[in-house]
Amino acid sequence: MLHHEFRVLSAITAISAGVYGLPRGPGPGPARQSQFPSVGVPAQNRFGPLRFRREGTFHVSIFEDLHFGENAWESWGPQQDIHSVKVIETILDAEPRTDLVVLNGDLITGENTFLENSTHYVDRIVRPMLQRGLTWASTYGNHDNDFNISASAILAREQLWPNARTTQMVSDPGAGVSNYYLPVYAADCHPDQHRHGGCRPELLLWFFDSRGGFEFQQRDPATGDRVGKRNWVDARVVDWFRHTNAQLVRAAGGRVIPGLAFVHIPTNASLALQQKGVDPHRQPGIDDDKPLAQQAQGWCPDRANDGSRCAYGGQDVPFMQAIASTPGLMALFSGHDHGDTWCYKWEGLLPGMTVEGSGVNLCFGQHSGYGGYGSWIRGARQVVVSLKGLKDLAVDTYIRLEAGDAVGAVTLNRSYGQDWYPATPNDKTKLPTSGN
Repeated sequence: MLHHEFRVLSAITAISAGVYGLPRGPGPGPARQSQFPSVGVPAQNRFGPLRFRREGTFHVSIFEDLHFGENAWESWGPQQDIHSVKVIETILDAEPRTDLVVLNGDLITGENTFLENSTHYVDRIVRPMLQRGLTWASTYGNHDNDFNISASAILAREQLWPNARTTQMVSDPGAGVSNYYLPVYAADCHPDQHRHGGCRPELLLWFFDSRGGFEFQQRDPATGDRVGKRNWVDARVVDWFRHTNAQLVRAAGGRVIPGLAFVHIPTNASLALQQKGVDPHRQPGIDDDKPLAQQAQGWCPDRANDGSRCAYGGQDVPFMQAIASTPGLMALFSGHDHGDTWCYKWEGLLPGMTVEGSGVNLCFGQHSGYGGYGSWIRGARQVVVSLKGLKDLAVDTYIRLEAGDAVGAVTLNRSYGQDWYPATPNDKTKLPTSGN
């Protein structure tokens, strides 16, 4: 089965290479960059910089927890992947004004993959975007790191495609891979102007690697077990984020630049908000994963990976401090907990917390793939940003379901959390041949 699966995926890659211009070889790995790169513009692909539309809007479609590659040796595994592709296609066709696709972690169920072809699933995931001429940007999740797969290898596979905007801006070993930002410019910013300071970004998109899972090709010499990988945004990444954002603000003449952020595993602040209580009409969405799994879960304050004696180690505190203290940051979007789909405005000091919220919205998306646990209806969170709304640091968001419906539509503005919205239905879908 291993060799058959490898031949099938290789054939798909070869065909795609002819259609989309993919290099047929393995290609170089991701280029290493300095810890704090000079703040100009991330390396551009042939599609040029991201820009608002002429009417002043920018639309992001967020797919998360696709979990490709589960049990490829059984009939239901490949069927899940087929249905996951259909979800992506259906939603992108229902959202024709999508300007960027975000893949927010757990692209692949790494523990089920083989070393020889573990990253080839990327080709299946991104094909709907390639066919529609869309670009994408990824974060990586805990299931993207395992004995036979690594986030670095996934990045190298992604970067074979010209539509990929995923990159790596923090090169420190162990700090994670998908840590970078993408600026979004006004429509009238000429593709060359941004390189020479002629125009400044109207919006910043920040991507963070919460890591987790297991180290690539490593086993504990004493037990032979896989070696756990730290599951929080590294402090070195937090330093890079603060430094880079400050440089960008200075380059913009001190003007606060609105931002959105993406990370796979939510912070402890999301758990504290959930424990405070999710109101179906103030924070509409499914709230079935209770308690949710946050960063630093199962680690001890001394960084020992011992879930038997430590529920939470607190290592995400620096990241939470940075998120809460960054002016203009409107929302942080997470995945990981498949049964949670709400947004919550983080304000004040919550019980059990040491970091005080300042109004940033913490949001989940919708479980997008047929892989992974749970039978909640598949979908993808949509985020629509307008230049007009940015003046008040407000964005619109909703979830587009595979059935075609749009649910949970809200405006993340100053009054979010006080405004009343219809409750989100809790529908289920499953494969006819499986219990998922």
